[in-house]
Amino acid sequence: MYISKFVTPEIIFGTGSLNQVGECCSRLGSSMVFLVADQGVLQCGWIEKATAFIEQANLEYQLWTSFSANPRDYEVEAGALLYASTGCDAILAVGGGSAVDAAKAVATLSTNKGRIHDFEGIDMITEPLPPLIVVPSTAGSGSEVSQFAIISDSNRKIKMTIISKSLVPDIAVSDPLILSTINSKVTAHTGMEALSHAIEAYLSLAATDMTDIHALHAIKLVSANLRSSVASQVDEAAKIAMAKACLHAGIAFSNAILGLAHAMTHQVGGLLDLPIGTISAVLLPYVMRYNLIACVNKYAAIAAAMGAQTEHLSAREAAEKAIEMVQELARDVGIPSSLAEIGLPEESIPALSRNAIKDACFITNPRDADVEDINNIFRSALEASGDQ
Repeated sequence: MYISKFVTPEIIFGTGSLNQVGECCSRLGSSMVFLVADQGVLQCGWIEKATAFIEQANLEYQLWTSFSANPRDYEVEAGALLYASTGCDAILAVGGGSAVDAAKAVATLSTNKGRIHDFEGIDMITEPLPPLIVVPSTAGSGSEVSQFAIISDSNRKIKMTIISKSLVPDIAVSDPLILSTINSKVTAHTGMEALSHAIEAYLSLAATDMTDIHALHAIKLVSANLRSSVASQVDEAAKIAMAKACLHAGIAFSNAILGLAHAMTHQVGGLLDLPIGTISAVLLPYVMRYNLIACVNKYAAIAAAMGAQTEHLSAREAAEKAIEMVQELARDVGIPSSLAEIGLPEESIPALSRNAIKDACFITNPRDADVEDINNIFRSALEASGDQ
């Protein structure tokens, strides 16, 4: 018997669609909105715009910004206490992946007893969450459509992966205009994160025909538009394309899950307190090299989606081309070529590998691996000179 599940939120997409947030909160039954925002969108004036639309809908709101770029367990627990004490009845997140992850964690703790650690893993959330509306400010995390939340465990120094269909937002409002205030470095790293989401979702053991459609389209959009989006903050066509790529990649990985690159990324992120997009962009080509023998034909399809002329290549040659094109795109947008460049100490690798094999994302990796295999991938990525 074959059973496939596919879940997405309501999606509102278009330039200027931020003006929908008040109406969205209102029709989900809210009267007091818990507004979660990161410092970037706050400084760029997007929260001032969002609150005007909330007020137009005759709603009150409580603004919360007290979380790190990598939200920590104690921060989201404090946020949940504020949510409860102010009588909020819906959550609106405006920002990057950190704001959305923090909002999802607060939503979880607002209706489920315990600490955020109790929900690490798959399907640990038992009680329904309050209404959740998400407005992404970057084209990378895909959190606005996904069933994932990543929260840092301050004691274990790892990033906890929380996966539950309860975490899929009710409404995602994607306004490409917001991307115009993101600097080129963040644009590059988040764009490569979207690519890694799409590629790992496409290669996942849980991939389906439905997720493959979204994953391949995201790969095509990122490959064709990320360079332009990094080069110019005012290239509206590129921003629109990258916002679409993020949505498609998010839908793909939310339903197909991910793989070893993200299982490893979460461990490095917890140790170094770095954004997931930066780390996954560095690790992706090395994990692709390891996984190649498990899915040669899918790699060939990735190369074609990235724009390679594969008609006269063998499947293996096209597969190798996919890895080369990922590396070339990463170089062009300024991604570090090795883990050494982002400060990973070599002595941390054994512990990182032991934790990576326990990460929920590893379950759907297309190739089996043991701790020593992961050690070797980490070392390859640490010692790389830019070419594999």
